[in-house]
Amino acid sequence: MSLDNVVEDIRDEARARAEDIREQGERRAEEIVETAETDAEELLEARKEEVERQIEQEREQALSSAKLEAKQERLEARRDVLEDVRSQVEDELVALSGEKRETLTRALLEDAVAEFEGEESVSVYGRADDADLLEDLVADYDGFEYAGEYDCLGGVVVEGTGSRVRVNNTFDSVLEDVWEDNLKDVSEKLFDQ
Repeated sequence: MSLDNVVEDIRDEARARAEDIREQGERRAEEIVETAETDAEELLEARKEEVERQIEQEREQALSSAKLEAKQERLEARRDVLEDVRSQVEDELVALSGEKRETLTRALLEDAVAEFEGEESVSVYGRADDADLLEDLVADYDGFEYAGEYDCLGGVVVEGTGSRVRVNNTFDSVLEDVWEDNLKDVSEKLFDQ
C-alpha cells in the first residue's frame, strides 16, 4: 500500500466521518426545530387559552357590574317613588281641613290626655295654622292651654309642666309609625313584587 492509498483512505474516512457528523448535526437541528415548533405551538395554545379565560372573566365581571348597577338604579327609582308617595301623603295631611282635621286632632289630644292625669298645668303645641282649633280643643280640659306652635303637619305635642313627660301625637309621628309598619305592603302594591 502506498502512501497515496493511505492518504486516500484517511480522506475517505474523514469524509465519511464528516458526512456522519453533518447528518447528525442536521438530525439534531431538525429535532431542535421540531421541539421549538412544538414548544411554540404549545405556548401559543396556552396563551390563547389564557387570553380566552381572561376575556371570559372580564366579560363576567362587566356583566356582574352591569347587573349590580341596574339593580342599584332600580332600587333608587323605587326609593324615589316611595319618597314621592310619602310626600303626597304629607301634602294631603297638611291640606286636611274642617271637621276631618278637627276629629283627627281631637283624637290625638284625647289620647295624650291620659298621660297627664293629676297635672295642674299642661302645655299643648301644634301647627301654627291649627292655633284656633287647638285653643278650642284645649278649652275642654282643665289645666290645658295652647302654648304655641310646633313644626309639624298637624296633631299635638303635649307637655306637663310639673313632670318631664312629653307626648308627641303629631300627624308626622303617626305617619312615621304607619309608614314603617306598612312600607313592605306599600312597596309590594306599587311594584307588583
